[in-house]
Amino acid sequence: MKIHIIDTGFFKLDGGAMFGVVPKVLWNKQNPADEKNLCSWAMRCLLIEDGDKLILVDTGMGNKQDDKFFGHYDLHGDATLHSSIAEKGFSPADITDVFLTHLHFDHVGGAVRFSRDGSRLKPAFANATYWSNEAHWQWATHPNPREKASFLKENILPLQESGQLQFIQNGASPFGNISLLHVDGHTEQMMLPVIEYKEQKIIYCADLFPSSYHIPIPWIMSYDMRPLQTMEEKQRVLQLAVDEQCILLFEHDPVYEAALVENTEKGIRVRERGALKDLLVG
Repeated sequence: MKIHIIDTGFFKLDGGAMFGVVPKVLWNKQNPADEKNLCSWAMRCLLIEDGDKLILVDTGMGNKQDDKFFGHYDLHGDATLHSSIAEKGFSPADITDVFLTHLHFDHVGGAVRFSRDGSRLKPAFANATYWSNEAHWQWATHPNPREKASFLKENILPLQESGQLQFIQNGASPFGNISLLHVDGHTEQMMLPVIEYKEQKIIYCADLFPSSYHIPIPWIMSYDMRPLQTMEEKQRVLQLAVDEQCILLFEHDPVYEAALVENTEKGIRVRERGALKDLLVG
């Protein structure tokens, strides 16, 4: 197995929304806001080579929306989904599977693109199977008013129309060296891949821990649908990470790719954080 970080650029979100009830005087020390109270966040995807599989985990925001849409989020940075895949020596045609942790636009936007003539939307990875789960798909295609702006039909429906979409059944992973954690606090049935890499486990945190700053239990996004459940899920996953020395890999942390955690007098906290390669053993 080989694991590659796929950078797809940065975007900005309101700091208060990203840190919930945590006072700005605290979170602003971690990720300082600009004059509009916006903080920069990464969109960090993952590419996993495993046998004859080339698995892309999440796809960033993509580039098919209009300028008005991108103006809301100040998409910036030089990296894109496809340039990062090419940098690792692959083409879109090489991707065998696209695993979607959930269907919010900053995780699934790059999964769909316009055809060359611009007449229709189609999967960006023509040879790939796209993976979601039925409970989350129903949640996303019949969204509640609060979450509706995050589920864009142009990011979602072309996957099903193409025939390339499959649902994971009962939490059973389609990949031999990847198990799944299902969590419901952020959104219904978000899936976190737990990757068995050599003698270590890597948990791709999606939006349960969007960044290393969100390790403390009360540091929860206002975007979460069920914040009390998020707290319980964070505690469970953090304890797993301590007990089994799992690496936490962050999708949105603007600086740190990954972290190891430990028990302290204040609860479970970061022991070490940095690039994924520096936290891997061997």
